[in-house]
Amino acid sequence: MAAGLGAKSNNNTDPQNQKTLADFDPQKKPKRNLYASGAAILASMTSILLGYDIGVMSGAALYIKDDFKVSDTKIEILIGILNIFSLIGSLAAGRTSDWIGRRYTIVLAGAIFFAGALLMGFATNYAFLMGGRFVAGVGVGYAALIAPVYTAELSPASTRGFLTSFPEVFINGGILLGYVSNYGFSKLPLHLGWRMMLGIGAIPSVLPAVGALAMPESPRWLVMQGRLADAKKVLDKTSDSKEESMLRLADIKEAAGIPEDCNDDVVQVPKINRGEGVWKELLVRPTPAVRHIIVAAVGIHFFQQASGIDSVVLYSPRIFEKAGITSKNEKLLATVAVGFVKTTFILVATFLLDKIGRRPLLLSSVAGMIASLATLAISLTVIDQSHKKVIWAVGLAISTVLSYVAFFSIGMGPITLVYSSEILPLKLRAQGASIGIMVNRVTSGVVSMTFLSLSKAITIGGSFFLYASIASVAWVFFYTCLPETQGKTLEEMGALFGNFRWLRDSKREKRRNKANEINGDSASNVQLGPVSNGN
Repeated sequence: MAAGLGAKSNNNTDPQNQKTLADFDPQKKPKRNLYASGAAILASMTSILLGYDIGVMSGAALYIKDDFKVSDTKIEILIGILNIFSLIGSLAAGRTSDWIGRRYTIVLAGAIFFAGALLMGFATNYAFLMGGRFVAGVGVGYAALIAPVYTAELSPASTRGFLTSFPEVFINGGILLGYVSNYGFSKLPLHLGWRMMLGIGAIPSVLPAVGALAMPESPRWLVMQGRLADAKKVLDKTSDSKEESMLRLADIKEAAGIPEDCNDDVVQVPKINRGEGVWKELLVRPTPAVRHIIVAAVGIHFFQQASGIDSVVLYSPRIFEKAGITSKNEKLLATVAVGFVKTTFILVATFLLDKIGRRPLLLSSVAGMIASLATLAISLTVIDQSHKKVIWAVGLAISTVLSYVAFFSIGMGPITLVYSSEILPLKLRAQGASIGIMVNRVTSGVVSMTFLSLSKAITIGGSFFLYASIASVAWVFFYTCLPETQGKTLEEMGALFGNFRWLRDSKREKRRNKANEINGDSASNVQLGPVSNGN
């Protein structure tokens, strides 16, 4: 039978049906699109504003407390209130970006934070400082929303995970810069050191605002404005091939309600797709698919912050003090190590997102976080209840702080922005993303404004036991509610949601694909055997 198959294939003279060994080689992946990567980097630089504020406040708060003679309660409010203020920016950014475009919204975010950083740097009292944090918070809210939305809309499907993780990379880079700034300016006089730490944050806000002027506009926003010719130019530059560019344009046109055969340079877009009725479709009368998407987006943003990352990053000097490090310089140096580990592992994560997939990376990340939080809680409890220094517990506490931020940065950190940005339908993307960011910032604000009080109420070890429990609930939620989105176009996401039996269906599909691969390999061996004998 094998010989018969071989003879049959040798007698086939149609050149279109003839196959060579090269046809059975694995399909080559497209080269990384440098134009899309450059634009994503420029847009993601806005996220450095949030990271810098988080990092710098962890150290500056120590000096602000001494300078203004304020209580721990006022300090935790000062630290966490920026997240609440950022809600204004996040909620306004969705509408603003639909109105003036994604690109100019990035410029606006940088300008607002620039003003806020200068106000904080020149603050003469607690109320003045709070006013500066209000302005900076609005800028952070704009930046937190627009960077992942723009990057997701610009990126080709093959590298969307890699590129959309850039905002988280720059958040971590900003945190590291904040920690370094703390250590560098800590040698200055008390009244000057913390003001320099906060005021110098104006410099990072200038770079993305200027860089945005060289960036292309989002092709999806251009289509929503009816500017098809401009959108096509951007898609041609940011896609892996001409064919992909045409497919992406067709998908976006369909989502925007523009007929497929309409190829004019400028067209009239149906009013319903210009943002009207979006909130009603999101919250009042959502379809099953949209409801599932909103639950997934809100859930991943909530659990990212509720599992305690801001408590570790913002209050790491306090945690290290509890672990036995008493010198301010040594505490600030230890926080630099935290920032270095976070930044290193987020860089590793960017290369894994499109290779491993979102789900495996997220679930393994959260599992590691649970183990680290539980171990940190145990070690801090031992230290708290011992009357002498317990060396092994001190070493364990410090190492588990580092392992926690490492596990967070390799999965939960970058995937939150990637996943929540890519699953939302085009028409609902800006407003839907603003809901996710709003939940993220509120949760972050609550966690950061209650950590010191919580630690006094249930001990610092008890606080981390609580975070470990929340992370355990998060793991179950992610496993049951979040489908894999790797390799899907933004317009294909709707088919993944709305069916809560997706987990069972995906397992069946995997088994079917595996069986097809095995059968395909067997068929290839049968075809290839006689041909090679003939040669």
